[in-house]
Amino acid sequence: MGIRVTDLHCKEVICVSDGRRLGFVSDVEIELPGGCVLAIVVPGPCRFLGVLGRQDDFVIPWRFIKRIGPDIILVDVRPEDCCRPRPRPLWFPI
Repeated sequence: MGIRVTDLHCKEVICVSDGRRLGFVSDVEIELPGGCVLAIVVPGPCRFLGVLGRQDDFVIPWRFIKRIGPDIILVDVRPEDCCRPRPRPLWFPI
C-alpha cells in the first residue's frame, strides 16, 4: 500500500510517548535520486502571539513514525531530539 506526499500534508503529528501535539506536517524531506522519504517537517510553535515568528522546526525521521491514520500521524520520538533551527529570512537583521 502506498501513500502520496500530498496525503501527508496538513495531518496532525502527535507524540505517543507523552501525548504532545507537535503540529501539522508542512513539508517532507526526500532523498535524491532514490526518492526515499527521509523525514517529515512540522513547523515549531509560535513565539509570543506569532509576532516574533516561530520556534525551531521539528524534523522527524521516517523511522520514528509509528502509524499514519486518516487525519493524524503518531510518532515515537522526543521532540527535543528532532529540533532544527528555522532558516532566517534574508531581510532579518543579524
